[in-house]
Amino acid sequence: MRILVTGGAGFLGSHLCDRLLRDGHEVVCLDNLFTGRKTNIAHLLTHPSFEFVRHDVIDPFKFEVEQIYNLACPASPPHYQFNPIKTTKTSVMGAINCLGLAKRVKARVFQASTSEVYGDPAVHPQPESYWGNVNPIGRRSCYDEGKRCAETLFFDYYRENKVDIRVVRIFNTYGPRMHPNDGRVVSNFIMQALRGEDLTIYGDGMQTRSFCYVDDLIEGFIRLMHQTETVGPINLGNPGEFTMQQLAELTIKLIGGKSRIVRKPLPADDPKQRQPDITLAKKYLKWEPTVPLEEGLKRTITYFRTQV
Repeated sequence: MRILVTGGAGFLGSHLCDRLLRDGHEVVCLDNLFTGRKTNIAHLLTHPSFEFVRHDVIDPFKFEVEQIYNLACPASPPHYQFNPIKTTKTSVMGAINCLGLAKRVKARVFQASTSEVYGDPAVHPQPESYWGNVNPIGRRSCYDEGKRCAETLFFDYYRENKVDIRVVRIFNTYGPRMHPNDGRVVSNFIMQALRGEDLTIYGDGMQTRSFCYVDDLIEGFIRLMHQTETVGPINLGNPGEFTMQQLAELTIKLIGGKSRIVRKPLPADDPKQRQPDITLAKKYLKWEPTVPLEEGLKRTITYFRTQV
């Protein structure tokens, strides 16, 4: 097939482009390089089935494709809070433009949504049926509410225009090609430890996250797009739950050195718990993560050693 990947030069997008090319497809990678990086796709630029187009999803675009993966949006707090209005426009107008194209060319279209739609959850772990606990006017709202609105648009196009949609809610994912300065906890800890700096934990360190290795996540994407039993939304993430304290200690153990753990105040609206209920992914996709945290961290650290 000929497949469009928006945000294709980003962390997840570049791994998805790799996988789609390996599977024998033609790939059009669309990215404005705001947070995506040419270095992520440099190895693909000479591939005969790969095309890179520098373009912003806020502006309309036309391609003749059979599938669309919409991954375009800054996804880490420092990046999406840098220009919050632009973040909301990217989520909302990007979704409209992807859906409009999918309607015109009758393509199956995939929306990379997020566990952030659950906000600071009052239900644990979070099933897809949970509507969330989101502050609509906070610093994180540009991302949370932008992604929630994008889901709304996808389901309205599905109901009103019979567009063939798939929606996934991504929980914390990590791996090679994460941006070294994206402000996410895995990249923060690894970069701090590699530089011999102290690791910064916010709050008491008992808040939890689940960490899914990138290869597992991409496998979930492909399985969702290949099946016809459900359009989603489907949670994809690793239900193994770790505290920030545990992650910091494991990172120091794997990298070595003399880094210590220091504490700072917790940012506003920072969720205390995040853990996916992946019952539906197991049922419809026969999917669950296979890469343990320690193994995934080792692979990620190997990559980050080249970035220091």
